[in-house]
Amino acid sequence: MEKNKNVKELTITIEGKEWENALEKAYVQANKKVKIDGFRKGKAPKAIFMKKYTEQALLMDAADLVLQDAYSKMLDENKDLELVAQPEINLKSLSNEKVEFNFIITTKPEVKLGKYKNLGVKKESVEVTKEEIKKALDETLNRYAENVVKEGKVENGDIAIIDFEGFKDDVAFEGGKGENYSLTIGSNTFIPGFEEQIIGMKKNEEKDIHVTFPEDYHSEDLKGQPVVFKVKVNEIKTTQIPELDKDFFEDLGMEGINSKESLEKQLEENIKTHKEQHAEDHFIDELLQKGIDNMEVDIPEVMIHEELDRMIRQYEENLKMQGITLEQFYQFTNSDEAALKEQMKEEAEKRVASRLLLEAIKVEEKIEIADKDAEQEADNLAKKYNMEKEEFLKLFGGIEMVKYDMEMRRAIEVLKENN
Repeated sequence: MEKNKNVKELTITIEGKEWENALEKAYVQANKKVKIDGFRKGKAPKAIFMKKYTEQALLMDAADLVLQDAYSKMLDENKDLELVAQPEINLKSLSNEKVEFNFIITTKPEVKLGKYKNLGVKKESVEVTKEEIKKALDETLNRYAENVVKEGKVENGDIAIIDFEGFKDDVAFEGGKGENYSLTIGSNTFIPGFEEQIIGMKKNEEKDIHVTFPEDYHSEDLKGQPVVFKVKVNEIKTTQIPELDKDFFEDLGMEGINSKESLEKQLEENIKTHKEQHAEDHFIDELLQKGIDNMEVDIPEVMIHEELDRMIRQYEENLKMQGITLEQFYQFTNSDEAALKEQMKEEAEKRVASRLLLEAIKVEEKIEIADKDAEQEADNLAKKYNMEKEEFLKLFGGIEMVKYDMEMRRAIEVLKENN
């Protein structure tokens, strides 16, 4: 039965001697587990055992035993079909004579390749401005800046180390107290008007700061309410930007960089490399989108679902590297898996469509990767990631996955070369 062009329902039957053997094996295994009064486990006669263990339960056990064989049989009998997702498996019928499984499979959709050459997509040119170099230099200097104690008064941009306690109607409110808090003046981390009133204060000076909480403040008791913070400045620090001298370049530790000019040249190269990679990625993305727009394909929904599952797993791994679990992420963002998948759906659709496009180009262009080239690529990648080749292949998915990855990259090159 065919549900639509890509979803098919196949029935696989296990019967005869194979089914008899499965029933006998199921009986032996169950007899060893079930306690029958008057008999040691595994020693009860079948007739007595069956009074304790129902026929239906034994049939179900036998069906479980042959499920993998039925799956293999389904694949063997349909080698011409390319499955794109795990099949849905249902039990169609079950008796002493046979078992029938329904496999609902989704096959790779047919792609009608449209125009993929001479698409008129141009790669954007890259240039680095003096302003970008100056910004990168300032950022580099700021990374090596130090906070040093200063005398005098608090100025905008300084770091004030303060004690504070907030009062509403002369009563201290919850969450309004802090000690030795480092507040960067001008950061706007406190409620409006607070930081501005710190400016001009000296070390050990105390002051009452009058502010009003915003109307949209999260606390119902405080939103829109006037309050007083009793503040004491314990210490004042300022950010000291390093000089471009010998000591700085030694701390920087970049080979061949020993002057402002050489540092700016290196920063320019770094910016250019980054912008060129961005331009390349954008160029490829535009080519893929044009190719997708020109092709005809009916993508099964299950392919999108499986891609979403892969993306969620990858997202979970990325979160783990930051020390956050997926469950914590859902709590922090007040969302759930369904919401995250909805956010990712458009990207998942693009990924699946891009893959189908490149696979169609591979066929059209007769792209083939020789075994020796795939093996060499595996060697190179294993060295790159400082892994044994066998370990790398296990993680990557085997040599066939290396070959597939090379084919897809070659298909992208075809897109680029012809545009």
